[in-house]
Amino acid sequence: MNTATDIQVRPASSRGRTQIGWLDSWHSFSFGRYYDPENTGFSCLRVINDDYIKPGAGFGEHGHDNMEIITWVLSGAVKHGDSLKNLQTLNVGEVQVMSAGSGIRHSEFNASKTDELHLLQVWIEPDRQGVTPHYQQKPFDAAARKNQWDTLVSPDGRGSSLPIHQDAVLRVADLEPGASVSAVNAVGRSAYVHVAFGQVEASGQSLTDGDALTWRDEAETLFKAAARAQLLWFDLPGR
Repeated sequence: MNTATDIQVRPASSRGRTQIGWLDSWHSFSFGRYYDPENTGFSCLRVINDDYIKPGAGFGEHGHDNMEIITWVLSGAVKHGDSLKNLQTLNVGEVQVMSAGSGIRHSEFNASKTDELHLLQVWIEPDRQGVTPHYQQKPFDAAARKNQWDTLVSPDGRGSSLPIHQDAVLRVADLEPGASVSAVNAVGRSAYVHVAFGQVEASGQSLTDGDALTWRDEAETLFKAAARAQLLWFDLPGR
């Protein structure tokens, strides 16, 4: 088991922030005009943006390359379009993966004209450059993540997860008050657990919306919900 010295807490209040009228975005790592040379990523995890988007607004068409881009909706719905001719709506409980590879252009808008959209966008650095761009989207059963981990993304598409070009696994758990889950890290791996919402206790710390806990190498951390909560666990290469 890990000790307090093995773990680092990343409080939500330490994140960068962008406010531009239609968008209120919190950045777990350096992004856009927010730059901290000591906080440019964790292992191959480069971006966790916690975005609140006003009704009808969003990100106009723009391009990316050589990045695995994952979107997880917390409330509302996303209207997606891209240069691969995908036109989709992404709802709560669905995962979107764009492997930008050699280049992809896309747009993401709040699909509602009346309700705010809240989403997490994640960027993971791929293990190879210049792959053929592709898009994936899939709903995940809420029952599969109730008080347990459900795998959303993996390098090999294990179970019902979506594959990405990196030795990284993303899991999610929805915890009821009093429920707990354990995150077990293997030798040579790095763990980043992000609190999407709610309140949990872990390693003597109280964590709430936007907080994160990190550790490296072989260790186990127990998360117990003090209130209804959702956790995202990034199981990453140990570098």
